[in-house]
Amino acid sequence: MTTAHEAPPRPRRLDDVPGWFPVLDQVLFDWLLNRQEAAGVRGDLLEVGVYMGKSAIFLGRHLREGERYTVCDLFEGDAPDDANRAESTKSYSALTRQVFETNYLSFHDELPRVVQGPSSLVPGEVERDSCRFVHIDGSHLYEHVYDDIGAARDVLLPDGIVVLDDFRSEHTPGVSVAVWEAVLSRGLRPICLSTQKLYGTWGDPKPVQEELLAMVRGRDDCGLSVQQAAGHRLVRLKSKGMKSPDFPPSRHAAEDPERTVPKLAASTARRPAPPHKPRSRTRSLAVDLMPPLLTRTLRKARAARRPAAR
Repeated sequence: MTTAHEAPPRPRRLDDVPGWFPVLDQVLFDWLLNRQEAAGVRGDLLEVGVYMGKSAIFLGRHLREGERYTVCDLFEGDAPDDANRAESTKSYSALTRQVFETNYLSFHDELPRVVQGPSSLVPGEVERDSCRFVHIDGSHLYEHVYDDIGAARDVLLPDGIVVLDDFRSEHTPGVSVAVWEAVLSRGLRPICLSTQKLYGTWGDPKPVQEELLAMVRGRDDCGLSVQQAAGHRLVRLKSKGMKSPDFPPSRHAAEDPERTVPKLAASTARRPAPPHKPRSRTRSLAVDLMPPLLTRTLRKARAARRPAAR
């Protein structure tokens, strides 16, 4: 865990920020938010559960003048119940507010409004009918997800979009139950499904679905299937080698990354020369006292016995 005495590493690009934000979802976030902005839709942004800030940083790029952006997370704070505390300890022990803020400010000049605490605080912190886009990626416990979906419905504009993470992951059955319950009995209408997230609205999904289908059918890097279930049109998407949308590098991009000096391989390293053994005084004296002819003869014989230099 990063402590107050340790400066967390500064990301140079979005991919350097740890987190689960697949390329397909980056494309969908970008397309849906751009569509809203092109249509003149104005409203606030909300993310519940930020982890290290990867999707929050991406979402913050779409914040426009006059809009508000709120993020909510426990960070290192106390969980509201034992089950949530166990979940946080197991999966998010390295998460601190300092890490999130360092990552976010690497890409943006100002932080969003940070609500540190359980997502149950959201209804009291975010105005009703104020948001155009809400991303829910907090607790995986059914009771918490149920309440998060209810809060999203309350704060969204009539045609606002909610994105619900981990609705189909094998380790998050509580999310799956809460999400499909919202579809079947709480008025949530799916727009599309990625491999990890359900995109929905409490408004009419047909206009955005039609535009989305046209966009996807014009690409060769996105798999598409359309199914009908319980009166809903389910648009399923899958990346086929998609590339991430362009995203500006961080303010640290020009800094030299830490480099390690590679060690010389043993096979290519030179062997150190054997230590020079000085000739003994007795041997030196004997050579010096020999007749010159005999001395030259001995030296030639020694030279002949030495291996040829390579």
